[in-house]
Amino acid sequence: MAGIYIHIPFCRQACHYCDFHFSTSMKKKQEMIMAIAKEISMRKNEFAGQTVETIYFGGGTPSVLTNGEIEFLINTVLENYTVSNNPEITLEANPDDLSISRITELANSRINRLSIGIQSFFEDDLKMMNRAHNAQQATECLTEAIKYFDNISIDLIYGIPGMTNERWLQNVDKALSFGVPHISSYALTVEPKTALHNFVQKGIIAQPSDEVAHEHFMLLTEKLQENGFVHYELSNFGKEGYFSRNNTAYWLGKKYLGIGPSAHSYDGISRSWNIANNALYLKAIENNELPAEKEKLTIADRYNEYVMTGLRTIWGVSVTRVEQEFGLLYKKHLLNEAANFISNGLLSLQDNVLKTTPKGKFLADGLASDLFFINLE
Repeated sequence: MAGIYIHIPFCRQACHYCDFHFSTSMKKKQEMIMAIAKEISMRKNEFAGQTVETIYFGGGTPSVLTNGEIEFLINTVLENYTVSNNPEITLEANPDDLSISRITELANSRINRLSIGIQSFFEDDLKMMNRAHNAQQATECLTEAIKYFDNISIDLIYGIPGMTNERWLQNVDKALSFGVPHISSYALTVEPKTALHNFVQKGIIAQPSDEVAHEHFMLLTEKLQENGFVHYELSNFGKEGYFSRNNTAYWLGKKYLGIGPSAHSYDGISRSWNIANNALYLKAIENNELPAEKEKLTIADRYNEYVMTGLRTIWGVSVTRVEQEFGLLYKKHLLNEAANFISNGLLSLQDNVLKTTPKGKFLADGLASDLFFINLE
């Protein structure tokens, strides 16, 4: 199986914490849609013999596209690729784009999964993050969306400066009150060259606290597991049958094609990424060129990626697979480096699978980097 990710590089306004590639000018939107459709067609041979199981509209803010524009891009995929009978087709959407009429339109389209960027149900948080929607829109769009969509994911951000544990739990409780089957939740991080980074540097906003983020994370995991969610990836919680098929394929090392400016692709051996510049992307596609750089992954790269993604998920890192795919040297390295973390209760080794413990889960990325295979080839 394989997935197609389509990056829509437009947003109505810039969130203070975001370092993804986007433009707030919509002037070239129509040109961009045509160029993305052309790239979809140009790259069909890369997926020869593959069945596409998921189509994911990310960004940016894909919900700035009209339903007609979204359908046009879906149809372009269907015309050029072998697509399964029941693909998961996800649209990332912001609450301010999800009016009642828009939700009913989407419900009649091929989109069968919504990923809604709520982030917080509190007005102060949304203003601090410079979100395009307000708290009322967050509540109203979910009230309507659950009438028409079964498969909904919402995003929440924790570790916001000044957010108490009580207020964070109110956010989680509010999310649970809608009965959505999937929640993605991330710590607020200060990325270079963002407005948030500038505000923190100037002392306008406090530096987010790792301790507070850790407390919020532990409260979140406990609360969601009590309510029947499976914590299947570090930042993702789903009811059985509602895990993101798109993201799960990525974490399990399946092939995916990234279309649009800044989008990444992976074919099992190499990784490529499109230029993160709208004007240069448009010019290249117009000239029938793919504006991408490519990197062939070494065995060490592939091992490191497997460890990084594996430790973030409930599927863990299979020691048997490490030996089969990467060799005995890598297996020995993994077990040697993991031994200390196993003894102090951050990792567990059961049935030849290495996983983070509840104590180690929040530290998954750091633990993975300590297990990496560095400069040994």
